[in-house]
Amino acid sequence: MRIAVGSDHAGFDLKATVARHLVGAGHDVVDLGTDTSDVPVDYPRYGEAVGRAVATGRADGGVCVCGTGIGISIAANKVEGIRAALVHDVTTASFARRHNDANVACLGGRTTGPAEAIDAIDTFFTTGFEGGRHQRRVEEITGIESPTAVTRATPAGSLNRTSEEEVP
Repeated sequence: MRIAVGSDHAGFDLKATVARHLVGAGHDVVDLGTDTSDVPVDYPRYGEAVGRAVATGRADGGVCVCGTGIGISIAANKVEGIRAALVHDVTTASFARRHNDANVACLGGRTTGPAEAIDAIDTFFTTGFEGGRHQRRVEEITGIESPTAVTRATPAGSLNRTSEEEVP
């Protein structure tokens, strides 16, 4: 599997650890930067770079790391076709893949230890999407990306409607 990785300075050390592990596991890793923890850089450019690599098919999946994983996940999610998920452990990594068909895993260099991150990434890249009822939800998320999407607000008091019911 070809995996794009990227981080800011706060995520550099964890990104390097994860990238070495992925190479050791037989993956082709494309490191999109940054190259050091010594020079502060802005995480959006690295989240975007990983997102674009995955969205264009240059990579099969991605890993982004910043201080908490939050900012870089927001940046990656701005790229059409990307479902970047903040993962903390094997449980969140598994659900991100099984229920959300996430294609980019985001980690926090200041919040997740190396062993936990490696376990989470291994889980992320070996877990499949369940489909079924989750497919409809992923399609709804994808629909939001369209510039002509129509917002389907849920009327007050109707939170228990099923998807088969018409929503005004």
